[in-house]
Amino acid sequence: MNHKELGDLVVVVPDANMEHTVTTLLKERYKSLGISNAISFKVLRLVGDSKVFNQAHELLREHQKNFRYALVMFDYEGSGKEGSWSREEVEQDVQKRLESAGWKGRCAVIVIEPELEAWVFAKSPHVAQVIAKGDATLLKAKLNGQIDPNTGKPRHPKELMEEILRAKRIPRSSALYLRLAKKVSLEDCRDPAFAKFCEVLGQWFPSGL
Repeated sequence: MNHKELGDLVVVVPDANMEHTVTTLLKERYKSLGISNAISFKVLRLVGDSKVFNQAHELLREHQKNFRYALVMFDYEGSGKEGSWSREEVEQDVQKRLESAGWKGRCAVIVIEPELEAWVFAKSPHVAQVIAKGDATLLKAKLNGQIDPNTGKPRHPKELMEEILRAKRIPRSSALYLRLAKKVSLEDCRDPAFAKFCEVLGQWFPSGL
C-alpha cells in the first residue's frame, strides 16, 4: 500500500456526541493528547452502541485500503454485553473481528465504561461553566456521594449530567460535548478508556512526525 494515498485514520462511533468529541480532540486538542497536528481522518457513524459492537468490522472492511488505521469507539452501557462480558472482553471481541476483516496490526477498540459522559467529570472549572452555567456549588453538591473511589468518576455519569442540565435548564445537545472537548483539561482524566485512547493515538501519530 502506498501510504501517501491513504487517509491516516477512520473512526467508527455510535452517535453525534461521540463524533463531536473525537473530532474536536483530534482537530483542536492534539497538543494536550501529545499527537501530530496533521492527521487526516474521517468519522463514520453507526447509530447505537450495540450496532457499533455488532457491525463495525463489516463497515470497516470496505475501508481497509483507504486508511492506515482504524479506531472503533462506543459505550459499554448499551453495547448489549453489560453484565455478561467485561469492558476488556467486549474490546477483545471487536478487535478480533476487525483483524479478520483486514485490519490486523493497525486497529484499536475503545469501550467507555459505563459511557462517554464519564469523560465529562474531570477536575476542571470548565465543566461547571459548560453543564451548570458556572454554578460550581451545584456541581459539587450533585457529585457528593456519587464518586466511585475505585475509578474516581461518577457511577452513573450520563444520568448525573442530565440531572444537572435539567436543574440549570440547559438543553442536552451534541454541541455541549464539542464545548467540553474544547475546554476541559485532559490531564486529570483517570478513565482507563481515555488513557487507552491517548496511548493508541500516541503510538500511531507521535508528535513531531
